[in-house]
Amino acid sequence: MQIPMIDRTKLETFAMRAIGDIASAYAGLMVSLGSKLGLYRALDGAGPTSAAELARRTSCAERYVREWLNAQAAAGYLDYHAASDTYELSPEHAQVLADEDSPYLVAPAWDLPAALWSDEAKTLEAFRTGRGVAWGEHDARLACGVAAFYRNGYRANLVSQWLPALDGVVAALERGIAVADIGCGHGHSTLLMAEAFPRSRFFAFDAHAGSIDAARRNAATSRAAERVEFAVARASEVPDRQYGLVCFFDTLHDLGDPVAAARRAAEVLAPGGTVLLVEPFAHDRVEQNLSLVGQLYYAGSTMICCSHAVSEGGKLVLGAQAGPARLAEVFRKAGFGRFRRAAETPFNLIFEVKR
Repeated sequence: MQIPMIDRTKLETFAMRAIGDIASAYAGLMVSLGSKLGLYRALDGAGPTSAAELARRTSCAERYVREWLNAQAAAGYLDYHAASDTYELSPEHAQVLADEDSPYLVAPAWDLPAALWSDEAKTLEAFRTGRGVAWGEHDARLACGVAAFYRNGYRANLVSQWLPALDGVVAALERGIAVADIGCGHGHSTLLMAEAFPRSRFFAFDAHAGSIDAARRNAATSRAAERVEFAVARASEVPDRQYGLVCFFDTLHDLGDPVAAARRAAEVLAPGGTVLLVEPFAHDRVEQNLSLVGQLYYAGSTMICCSHAVSEGGKLVLGAQAGPARLAEVFRKAGFGRFRRAAETPFNLIFEVKR
């Protein structure tokens, strides 16, 4: 048996990259702690701050705070000023770590890997048996983390950019139509639209009862509460009504039978109506998706998207990197004649679909 020659430089470079990935996982835990303890909020706009002062402002133990600050400085998340022994959060980093309204906020997203680590035993069993893991079987932090991660992206883009990119949809919403939000999760997308278009009514559905409960709680504090209804329903069983707009926000690829869901959308779509499809950013070929975003989405898809689709029967398991061609084919099979890319972000593709 021939022994392969080892490229020592390649070996050491990759080993350090793997160590870097481990360090990133540690950094993620530090970010989650900093967010939940209010450490970033206390640093935001405060200028150079000592460990003792930050501990006082946040009612935390100084020794823990100092070690956390050093970890953050080592990771490049905070600036350390050696002369004054103080730490500073830059305004740019504050957009990512502290500003709860920023479209760049990532701190809540660390609930996702935490939940998935907690669910490792379920995923090991899924790999070995081929069974699925439904959304509701995951650690509760998963649904909360996903909702929080997508909320600000929707807030930044949905009403101002994505809806105007669809032919005639904003005008229809302003006149007043019925809207279906299929796979609504915690209802952030539904409420954003409802608050922007007071003449329209919004009907939101999700198969996960816990998410519908959370959506109703969110709606209770919204000025559009009286024009929004949330109900537990599978995507292929959306109640009969003529909807002028049917929305799928980052949900179609999670479904066990996306063609049936698209077919049901066609059945309840009003004449001249539009389907808004928002999906994770992806190209059509694997080699085109070998990027940082692809790494994130393929990993999440392994444990979340594909496993939920399998749990629903898995007639067509798209995964989070389905790509435009496969998505278009789903709607072609469902009887739609028009499938157009209307907009995109680094994390999402936005399609207009019509019969």
